Amino acid sequence: MTKRGDKFLNSLKDGRKVWLEGQAVDDLPGHPAFQGTLKTISALFDLLDDPHRQDEVGYFLPSTGRYAHSSFLVPNAQEDILTRSKAFTCWAKETNGIMSRLSDYGRSMITGWYADREEIGKRDQGFQAKIEKYYESARDNDLFLTTAILDPQIDRSRELSDERIAERFLHVVKESSEGIIVRGAKMIATGAPYTHDFIIFSFLQLKKENKEHSHVLVVPANSKGLHIVCRESFADSRDEEHILSSRYEEMDAVLFFDDVLIPWERVLLYGDSESVLSLRNNKTANSLAFHQTVVRSVAKLEFVTGLAFAISESIGVTGYLHIQEKLGELLTQVETMRALVIASETKAAQNTSGVWVPEISFIDTARNIGTKAYPRAIEILQQVGGGGFVQTPSGMEDFYGPISKFMHLYFEGASVSAEKKVKLFKLAWDLIGSPLGSRHELYERFYAGDPVRSYANQYLNANKSSYTDQIWKLLQETSKG
Repeated sequence: MTKRGDKFLNSLKDGRKVWLEGQAVDDLPGHPAFQGTLKTISALFDLLDDPHRQDEVGYFLPSTGRYAHSSFLVPNAQEDILTRSKAFTCWAKETNGIMSRLSDYGRSMITGWYADREEIGKRDQGFQAKIEKYYESARDNDLFLTTAILDPQIDRSRELSDERIAERFLHVVKESSEGIIVRGAKMIATGAPYTHDFIIFSFLQLKKENKEHSHVLVVPANSKGLHIVCRESFADSRDEEHILSSRYEEMDAVLFFDDVLIPWERVLLYGDSESVLSLRNNKTANSLAFHQTVVRSVAKLEFVTGLAFAISESIGVTGYLHIQEKLGELLTQVETMRALVIASETKAAQNTSGVWVPEISFIDTARNIGTKAYPRAIEILQQVGGGGFVQTPSGMEDFYGPISKFMHLYFEGASVSAEKKVKLFKLAWDLIGSPLGSRHELYERFYAGDPVRSYANQYLNANKSSYTDQIWKLLQETSKG
């Protein structure tokens, strides 16, 4: 039987148009920019067929007689939330939290919409049948999913009333019996070259007159007229020199839609701005999807903390108070984020559809904290290692050449060999100084949206009276006195 990982790799040879450095990429699995990443993802897919690991990442589906990834599990009981969390943790640990869009986020969004389909369907009667069919297909065929929900940065001071903007933001140009034809661009699609489908909608505050821009779509990556335009690749095949860049390079891309036909069954919503806004704010989907992002964040902060500990031990600085303070701060970050995940799962409750969802207030708190925690964690790692990061040799070959004895003499660490210490510093450099590392710091600052708006939304959505009632009560009691 063909392994799921091999099936995934073979499925990418479907005629999709992926552009990198001005050239069309015909063989994704064989291209050096994608080879390491796809090997990593393929191994993750294989876990579902590993009898020793499949219960970590999946759940048995009687209708197919095999395991499906737990991101597709509808939480009909509170323990299902923990099953989902275990799967997210497994994939995050396998990739050290570095790969943020392994499709479990997009899958969770689809699962949330499916779980809440009857409630959502009250606004659009065609939605329920479409999401049921798509959810089952995505689940049973192990589809890789990612999102593209932002609009191109052209002139943020202008709105859709400006034709220059409206014609470039993704919009419907024609309707037919087959579906809608769309034109424009979307960004930022992480994992775009190797996804099966894109979940497309807009974060704009759409108005009634914006019918052609009001849509929620599921777009196949090999759609005719769709161009996937990649940024520069940060992949590096020298895995000893760039351990992270050689295996965890998630590609980001912009999507160009050149009159792409979207079949009606893939048009989940269209034409009603209020319905699109309601779906975008659907608490079930957001709780399930955002839950995954925080579980991954914990794994990533654990990895940075482990690196900082190892660096400190290797150069003998763990006895210094200011280093202990910084390492303690990293532990505080990890435990705070982990506690928020546990709180969201412990306080999970049933929604009106009878589906259990994590408590989103704790998830929102973790996501907001994370935008500042990760850059601070990287800063601490830089401070702990200091100048050691720019003193590593260009390659490990020097340990086996004419100056080998000097390499072992002068690069030796306090508690590790010279060779191991250099490898350790190269690993850390890949996270703090390489193009991949810089991309990750930027990503963690903004992946959850505008941090200012996110903090403001947490205030706007809070039960503010639960905080202010005690103030007014105290003042009232004082007045009576």
